[in-house]
Amino acid sequence: MTPLVDVKHLVKEYPGRGNWFRKSAPVRAVDDISFSIAPGETFGLVGESGCGKTTTGRCLLRLIEPTSGEIRVKDMDVRALSAAALRRARRHFQIVFQDPYSSLNPRMRVGDIVEEPLIIHRLGSREERRVRVRELFELVGLDSAATAKYPHEFSGGQRQRIGLARALALEPSLVVADEPVSALDVSVQAQVVNLLLDLQKRLGLTYLFIAHDLRLVRQICDRVAVMYRGRLVELAPAERVFAAPAHPYTAALLSAIPKLQPGQKLERIPFDGDRFQALPLREVEPGHWAAVT
Repeated sequence: MTPLVDVKHLVKEYPGRGNWFRKSAPVRAVDDISFSIAPGETFGLVGESGCGKTTTGRCLLRLIEPTSGEIRVKDMDVRALSAAALRRARRHFQIVFQDPYSSLNPRMRVGDIVEEPLIIHRLGSREERRVRVRELFELVGLDSAATAKYPHEFSGGQRQRIGLARALALEPSLVVADEPVSALDVSVQAQVVNLLLDLQKRLGLTYLFIAHDLRLVRQICDRVAVMYRGRLVELAPAERVFAAPAHPYTAALLSAIPKLQPGQKLERIPFDGDRFQALPLREVEPGHWAAVT
């Protein structure tokens, strides 16, 4: 099957902290990573804070410019697109941001927020756009009569649904979900996750799901890539990652998952980051790759 997303040797560097007298080496937030995502797949990208997950997702959409590497989405060379071509191509890939409180303009009515992508891409008449906005609100489980309200009149879970409606307005093939439930109450997280899964089935969506909640990743992702210090250290079907982690960092990460049974002791596996070696991925078993010797 031809992948919907194909990333090869992606690198993102930021300038180091230097001064007038000495320049420091650039910081590699993403360090030579490669992966692909099949149509209809939920591909999980996990790791601790600061490992490069969000940077990878934003490079994929060119919300930030990669330093080097190749990114192909739907056979488009994303890095080669001009500004105008990239604007047109963004109909095919959208993002749901982590924080539903800062990702919506507080001065705009929520109906206008969801309609904005349609206006930018000059789709439909004003009345057709308004009809589409009402359809999108109903699609994500919101009352279509609420389009005249402002973001502050909604809860966090409802705001994330509005962000999702905005992302779906252009009927994208790929949605980058950047920790879409981490800022929500636990009671609301399950509702939003179930909505994401339902929309995937109904609309044939492909997800790059960025998260640090490993239990959630195990529940919804088909394959999982584990990042550490900007590099991929493991990539495999979700069940293989959780059942038989091949990289010591993955094993350490999984050992930190809280136990569900009261009183059950958490047996942490230590990982010495000072001894980390940046090794290329190799196939340890069919479909299971790890950066090990």
